[in-house]
Amino acid sequence: LDTKIYGFWRPLPFLGDKVKMIRHVLTPTVSFSGAPDFSSSFFGYYGTYDYTDRQGNVQHRKYSMFPNAIFGVPGQGRSGIVSVSLANNLEMKVKSNNDSIGEKKVSLIENLSLSQSYNFAADSLNWSNINTSILLRLTKQFNLNLSATWDVYTYQLNSSGNPVRVNIPRWKAGKGIGRLSSTGTSFSYTFNNDTFKKKDKKNVKDNKNANDTDDDQGFGAPPGATGRGGRDGHDHDDDLKLDADGYVPWEVPWSLSVNYSVNYSYGNFNRKKMEYDGRITQNLSLSGNIRPTKNWEFSASCSYNFDLKKIAYMNLNISRDLHCFTMRASVIPVGPYKSYNFHISVKSSLLQDLKYDKRSSYSNGV
Repeated sequence: LDTKIYGFWRPLPFLGDKVKMIRHVLTPTVSFSGAPDFSSSFFGYYGTYDYTDRQGNVQHRKYSMFPNAIFGVPGQGRSGIVSVSLANNLEMKVKSNNDSIGEKKVSLIENLSLSQSYNFAADSLNWSNINTSILLRLTKQFNLNLSATWDVYTYQLNSSGNPVRVNIPRWKAGKGIGRLSSTGTSFSYTFNNDTFKKKDKKNVKDNKNANDTDDDQGFGAPPGATGRGGRDGHDHDDDLKLDADGYVPWEVPWSLSVNYSVNYSYGNFNRKKMEYDGRITQNLSLSGNIRPTKNWEFSASCSYNFDLKKIAYMNLNISRDLHCFTMRASVIPVGPYKSYNFHISVKSSLLQDLKYDKRSSYSNGV
């Protein structure tokens, strides 16, 4: 069962006329799921047997009569779960001179959701953890997505001295509704040649039309601009690209990817507070490549360990196209997997055995 509730708020006049309207969409959902105890003798899926353990006690066990069934084995225990979730969306309509209708929508909160369930059939720990998530569209290329889980029960020590979850909700113990048990997010972005370029769509379109006209009529372009004939009258490679003035542009394709992730979870158990201490783990990784010429390519990747405060892994690669041959070399200079590898071989599959490899080993090292 779900529905949508819309709320609108028009800013007051003294706040300015830039913001025309703010809309809030609330989507509550209630669902129910239930299943009987298929391990009951009434259904005939499970059998029972008794045995005597090492201490001489008689134990009663259930077993499935269809352990290798195609569609699996029915579950044990009853379940009657009611789940409630609440989703929110917040948008703002503002004036815009760049749009044909004079206004545009701006997402403030793309999605903010909260959900929890209650199992009526369970004999204890009926409440589930509270799950929350939020999605923010910060830019066209970057979104922030964050999920979190909140623990709603308390902990005590069992007879062995180990922490166990007990059937005492946190709100009954005066510790609030829930405690953050896990969350995390990651950020990634890729930089390349086009990242810092400002393209003029009109000029690009005009240049494209001009190039099409030159190719069709065969005049108007500088000698050698088509890539089929040079200034000396000789044919050149078809993949040779020339600019509007007939010169070969110097381009070095490159890319750099940055990825950062941070996570929070339970760490060690604090026996004084009877709570788990929080633990934060972070990871930063970089990877990139560059082609200074058509036949040379360099690439590298590395990751940084914030707990050890040092580089955990690094890999360097270089490759060279030798026309009929290909050459590759890679090095791992740091970490427990230090090694190097050199390879050169013929491109033709008919001569695939004509190659030379040199690898590091424990005997010669790096």
